[in-house]
Amino acid sequence: MTVKELSAALSLRTLAGEQGLGRDITGCYVGDLLSWVMGRAKENDVWVTVMGNVNAIAVAKLADISCILLCESAHLDEDARVQADLNGIAVVAAELPAYELAVEISKLLAAGS
Repeated sequence: MTVKELSAALSLRTLAGEQGLGRDITGCYVGDLLSWVMGRAKENDVWVTVMGNVNAIAVAKLADISCILLCESAHLDEDARVQADLNGIAVVAAELPAYELAVEISKLLAAGS
């Protein structure tokens, strides 16, 4: 499943990094503590978080995740948007809480969508 396919399946809004929409997603990581995410998120995970700042973009790049999914209508800072665009890191958003998004992502990945 690609970020674009996930976005369509969950009606996500694309906030930045459109060039990253073609990346594959193979897993999901949920968390807001940046150092924790850096050490535990896996390559090609979708990262569900409320962290919409420039530090989150740096962590996403370092961890080589597929995209950042901002839950609960969390805000993306302008500096973060610029960095996401420059680095090709897709940032998408939803109103749902992290748990509900993770459950839906798990279903989609299990179904092979």
